[in-house]
Amino acid sequence: MAVTFEDFKFNRQILNAIADAGYTEATPIQQKAIPPILNGQDVMGIAQTGTGKTAAYVLPIIMKLKYAQGEHARALIISPTRELAMQIEENIRAFAAYTDLRVVLLYGGLGPKTQIEQVKKGVDIIVATPGRFMDIYLAGHIMTKPLQVLVLDEADKMMDMGFMPQINRILEVVPVKRQNLLFSATMSEKVHQLSANFLEFPTVIEVTPQATPAQTVNQHLYHVPNIKTKINLLKKLLDNEGEITKLIVFCKTRAVAEDVFKFLTRKFGEEEVKVLHANKGQNTRINSINSFKNDDVKILVATDVASRGIDVSDVSHVINFDVPVVYEDYVHRIGRTGRALQSGEAITFATPSEEYYIRKIEKLIKQTIPVENIPDDVFIEETPYEERQDQAREIDTQKRKEDPDFKGAFHEKKSLNQRKKFDANKDKAKYGSKAARQGSGRSSKSKKRH
Repeated sequence: MAVTFEDFKFNRQILNAIADAGYTEATPIQQKAIPPILNGQDVMGIAQTGTGKTAAYVLPIIMKLKYAQGEHARALIISPTRELAMQIEENIRAFAAYTDLRVVLLYGGLGPKTQIEQVKKGVDIIVATPGRFMDIYLAGHIMTKPLQVLVLDEADKMMDMGFMPQINRILEVVPVKRQNLLFSATMSEKVHQLSANFLEFPTVIEVTPQATPAQTVNQHLYHVPNIKTKINLLKKLLDNEGEITKLIVFCKTRAVAEDVFKFLTRKFGEEEVKVLHANKGQNTRINSINSFKNDDVKILVATDVASRGIDVSDVSHVINFDVPVVYEDYVHRIGRTGRALQSGEAITFATPSEEYYIRKIEKLIKQTIPVENIPDDVFIEETPYEERQDQAREIDTQKRKEDPDFKGAFHEKKSLNQRKKFDANKDKAKYGSKAARQGSGRSSKSKKRH
């Protein structure tokens, strides 16, 4: 039997806001997390992207705080990236629309003056990235004594990004008596250690196996020889654009993202495509996300900076133009589609040097990604010499990771030349210079003619 939000005894203001947002049934993480959070318990939630975990803690926090009170924040939510922080703040504003609760967003990338002014006006909930929160706290503009709830969202990402020192500093300045909530897509050793220090007798909730893609996502894998063939295949897939209503194309570097963006703008025009990566200014990144969310553009090209920070419910397709080398990012990337029980398509292109990462990803997700044949009318480009060399080096590096004694194709060629030189020198010492020249394939007679 479906669980509705009415079952949680939320007040009418929250229920009206939930209805306005178009939600009726609670997702599994919401069903399991909301009651203990409302009861004041510490909670650890292991839930993949796209399961509704943000609402799972935002709704009970709004219910507990009820209305604006005092000047200082009573809830603090820490997020690893500004994009995710923006999405959390937007969720709070939507669900608190019929209350007078005040939320302030703190993140880097722009001057703190406006953010400090907002804090000084009075705040109930702060959503912040770790560094910016500590900057404003140390400047004396935030009082932590009234804090009742502390949330660490995407804890695994925070650990990966090296935020542990900042998290420890935050834990030192917040009240000892508080409710703690920790959410993570995976349960790594670092997250486990953090939870041991952060949570007190927590209710542990795991709604899906760790790092398992949502069942509503159909996965596809294409083996391609090189980048140019990836472009040709991308063009072919986009020719069937009637099936694609909203698409994110993930790339491993800013340079690749820019190249793909330029190709797509030539095909569809600048009004249909946006690009999102770390080299873009803060305002440009915000505008790109909003344009995509509001259906002003159909395609978003992004690096992994955006993979956990885009909260759009109706993405029909995700294309991994490159295979992510951080295996967990595969789950976060394809988690952009198939959200809220809707079906979605996740398509991955893999060159020979990326097949190593595919095997690691399949081991992580405990699934074999179905392989598709490249359509007959997609032109298979010849791999340029430099790209072929790069792939060979990468494959050698991968083999050395698995076998420390592996020397690699490049090393073997170098070793062969060194052995020839050694043998020639040995012959020279034993038989004289003539033998050495013969051993190298050149006689003294031939040398004389030259």
